[in-house]
Amino acid sequence: MRSSPSIAADRLDRDIYLVLEDFGARAGCAWRETDEADTDFEGVLQNLLSGQYAYPVRIVSFNPVEGWSRDATSDVADALAQRAADTDAEISSALQDFIASNATRRPDMQLALPLRGVA
Repeated sequence: MRSSPSIAADRLDRDIYLVLEDFGARAGCAWRETDEADTDFEGVLQNLLSGQYAYPVRIVSFNPVEGWSRDATSDVADALAQRAADTDAEISSALQDFIASNATRRPDMQLALPLRGVA
């Protein structure tokens, strides 16, 4: 029997990133559903910085065509810290905790802290 090429192979021949999020004591942790277009490295960074994920715990990366997977949590935390420092972006306290717990290098600048109760 002849094998025909997969019509999905082109879309899957890239690194895919998924976020494990903590939904609290009652719900626990779960891998978040996300649009396929937002599962690349840049998409995950943008979603984290924009608040799409409230309490990220772990990020995994995999490539189904190449057949590998790995923990990408520290890579994402390092990139988030640098992006926040470069753009003076306000980041949530939960995201600050994620960065502090997982970053392996320090950003070049101080992270901007969100101001609460300031009019």
